[in-house]
Amino acid sequence: MATRKIDRWRARRLSATAGLCVAQTTLMICCSAASGAENQPEEVIVTGSRIRQNPVDAVAPLQTASAADIARSGEVSVGDYLQRMPISGSAINRSNNASGNLGFPPDGGGIGAGAAEIDLRYLTSKRVLVLVDGKRWVRGSSASGVSGAVDLNTVPTAAIERIEVLQDGASPIYGSDAIAGVVNIITRSDFSGANFETNQAMFDEGDGYTQDYSFSFGSGGERSRAFFAASYTRQDAVYSSDRALSREVVYGAPPGVGASGNTPQGRFIFLDPRGDFDGDGSPDVIDITLNNGVLNDGVTLPLYNPNDPASGDFHAFGTADRFNYRPYNYLITPTRRVNLFGKAEYDIADNVVFKFTAAYTNRKSSNQAAPNPLPMGSDAGAGFYLDNIFIPADQRYNPFGIDLDGRTNLITIGRRPLEAGPRIFEQTVDTWLVSGTLSGDLHLGKRPMFWDVSLNWGQNNASQLGHNIFNSRKLALALGPEAACLAVPSCVPFNIFGGQGPNGEGSITQAMLDWATFTQSDQSAQELNDIIANLSGDIFDLPAGPFAYALGFEYRKETGSFTPDATVQAGETADVPALPTAGETRVREAYLELRAPILGDLPAIKRLELSAAVRYSDYDNIGSDNVLKGGIYWRVVDDLAVRANYAEGFRAPNIGELFNTGSRFDSNINDPCSNYLVNGSATVQANCAALGVPTTFTQLNQQISVQTGGNENLQPETSKTWTVGFTYNPSWADNASWISDLTFDVNYYNIKLEDAIQALSAQIQLTNCVNTLSPLFCDGIVRGPGGSITAFANQLTNIGRIETDGFDWTVILATPEQNWGGLRFQWANTYLGGYKEFTLGTNGLVGTERAGIEVGSPTRGYVRYKSTLAVDWLLHDFVTSLTLRYLSELTETCPGSVVDAGLAASLCSDPVNLTNKMDSRFYTDLQLSWTPSAFDHQLQVAIGINNILDEDPPPCLSCDLNNYDGTLYPVPGRYIHARAALKF
Repeated sequence: MATRKIDRWRARRLSATAGLCVAQTTLMICCSAASGAENQPEEVIVTGSRIRQNPVDAVAPLQTASAADIARSGEVSVGDYLQRMPISGSAINRSNNASGNLGFPPDGGGIGAGAAEIDLRYLTSKRVLVLVDGKRWVRGSSASGVSGAVDLNTVPTAAIERIEVLQDGASPIYGSDAIAGVVNIITRSDFSGANFETNQAMFDEGDGYTQDYSFSFGSGGERSRAFFAASYTRQDAVYSSDRALSREVVYGAPPGVGASGNTPQGRFIFLDPRGDFDGDGSPDVIDITLNNGVLNDGVTLPLYNPNDPASGDFHAFGTADRFNYRPYNYLITPTRRVNLFGKAEYDIADNVVFKFTAAYTNRKSSNQAAPNPLPMGSDAGAGFYLDNIFIPADQRYNPFGIDLDGRTNLITIGRRPLEAGPRIFEQTVDTWLVSGTLSGDLHLGKRPMFWDVSLNWGQNNASQLGHNIFNSRKLALALGPEAACLAVPSCVPFNIFGGQGPNGEGSITQAMLDWATFTQSDQSAQELNDIIANLSGDIFDLPAGPFAYALGFEYRKETGSFTPDATVQAGETADVPALPTAGETRVREAYLELRAPILGDLPAIKRLELSAAVRYSDYDNIGSDNVLKGGIYWRVVDDLAVRANYAEGFRAPNIGELFNTGSRFDSNINDPCSNYLVNGSATVQANCAALGVPTTFTQLNQQISVQTGGNENLQPETSKTWTVGFTYNPSWADNASWISDLTFDVNYYNIKLEDAIQALSAQIQLTNCVNTLSPLFCDGIVRGPGGSITAFANQLTNIGRIETDGFDWTVILATPEQNWGGLRFQWANTYLGGYKEFTLGTNGLVGTERAGIEVGSPTRGYVRYKSTLAVDWLLHDFVTSLTLRYLSELTETCPGSVVDAGLAASLCSDPVNLTNKMDSRFYTDLQLSWTPSAFDHQLQVAIGINNILDEDPPPCLSCDLNNYDGTLYPVPGRYIHARAALKF
């Protein structure tokens, strides 16, 4: 049977300039299908170095994906695609994004509402450097804090040629942030023709409709070239209520377990001086809720008997009375994006080129949460006005006949005002980028020298409107003495006691809402100014090639600010409080990189090359530092290359970490003092009593508010990264009739991060406080008279350390095209050997192993083994693509709500150790594309289904949102997508 090498893997090609063969998430190596008789590929700049080099010599571990790989995935966002890669960790995306539900994450970086980020090696997105065409991109803004990471939604997909992911530390080359790795997005440089493309997608449930339209064209003349791309993307919402997994607060538990104590009927916990049922001489704690259908209009009041509180129109509050807030959440946040991107080149002289790039993105997105909870009383922890609320006995809706005072007898009122509707947060973000580069080459004698100078400016402005938010000061006035309320224009006495009324439509009137609610308006902005000058070339010849160098200088200024609504700044919001953040960082840097190919064309040493780099950074606010890098590249024979690299890393604290003046995160925390007579050890029982926690105390809500602030005394994080790997491209495969390409690549990494910037884990701090009563952990934790935590202060410090290691390996196999077609296999894997976090313990730093663990709050899973196998079958004008994705199991801690409800035996896989196993998952994606020869391969039509076997994510009992980890797993359901592209 006659065979021929496949030359129509159009979906895998990079530009002819680079001369590289690529595959989805595979190492950038030259395909063996290239003719050995041809000239060596042109030396180019490869991510991870400033020195031009032969791309065949992959001296650093690098993964590359093409625009066609993104198209095959069905994703229309760069961030959503990158998060499918095995090397990715846990980061914000369209299904793990929540304003209002959790507040501000405790890392100082803001909520990032509507954004998409990338995390590598589970080291978080703030330790990943994102470049576009080798230059920094402005950090994201969402009007909810000052982010330390790039929002990948601001990078237009239509302009992407390929994405290079460096799996190595690169601070000596690029500066701060490049600890976990570098994502370099290379934009298109094909300056001829035009292209129109559309993508349409939705879930088989009929929701989550996505549409994307893009148009691009390029043209060139003798001395000038230009390219322009425009795109519009719309992604509709998917609601938590539309999937069985996310409808209830705790999947598999009875209604009410883990749900909120702020309910539509109201929960009332107070001391009634008229009752003393246990005869101890002190008023008893009343904990009741209003019966359904009861009228309270200020004239007819509910029947309350102080001698039998759980009677008449009230009953004792129980688990079934708790409020399920899940159905109000989004599984996918809706968004609209307009992206414009242009680049132009002009040859000023034969050896001098001016390049200009400009980009603009407008994003409109929204998040949604359940109606604003209204806790008030001494144990509410809701701020000055609601913690110290005073409701007089004669307030027209007060059915209890006594004053309710947060400073004396009112422990908590918890009301969920369904009448106000859900909290809706709408973001509008405008991002601009302008870059100008002058580059050229010259010769010093016979030695070439390459130079470039670039000025880069980026800015974004974000605004967020929050609807149906309550003003706590106005609410307190409307609940207080009526004379004081009525003396203020528009003030209407508020009915916190009426529940949903006889008709189920509520008892809070529109007039009450008009007085007590406001539209919250928050603003944020970031700006990047970056000046870079580079010079590279070679000095003299060595046995295996020239001794090469690159050196340069960079000046970078970044500014950022977050301005909450004036009502929020004044401490008058009944929702998540926040204070302003503003600051700037400036740095001057210089670097030197060297490459010495010392031996070549010897037995067992086809090429031996040493490399080194050093970078000096001088910051205005944190001082100066320098980092080093060294490496060895050994091509043993043509088939086998071995590499080893050592890199020191450096990450300067970002603006949010330095200058955040205070924000709140509502974390899922298990209070060891909840039901401590039943669940606690002897030590816990004694210490909870010493902390003044009543023996009857049960945690009111799973979420506990933790206040986190920035720290201007922070020092940079530092790291040490070792990588060792090899690439094997066997020459015997060239002679095999059934192989056209065979490549193996294996890499080992080991990263040690010192002085990690983080706040002490709230769960660890609370547990250590209860176990030891040490002021080291207990300072900043305040409990109310009822036992609930009402204040929990924390601050970012350089207290942590992280040690992680693991393996990446990739296998590529392609067959020649025969009568039955041709096949290509691409298998990419990442194994997390260990990930140990060291945080402050009772005797110094204590290590916690995270590999194989789901943290839950904030939602973050550390999967040990991820694998992606992509199989393409090419037959004539058709390509059938099958992608298999595997994620190994995780283990989580069973939440306190499950334990307190007595459900550990039924819901937790290990009820003895109170842990639960989240099973592994295997996802199957299928796509068929057709590129008809009748249209000269200028038209392509494709249709695909992601998760064709309809595999649900593993249920997560401890996760903050939607009962699964949205940073790792796709939204439940089959995702059907179609694509059409036309070139002309």
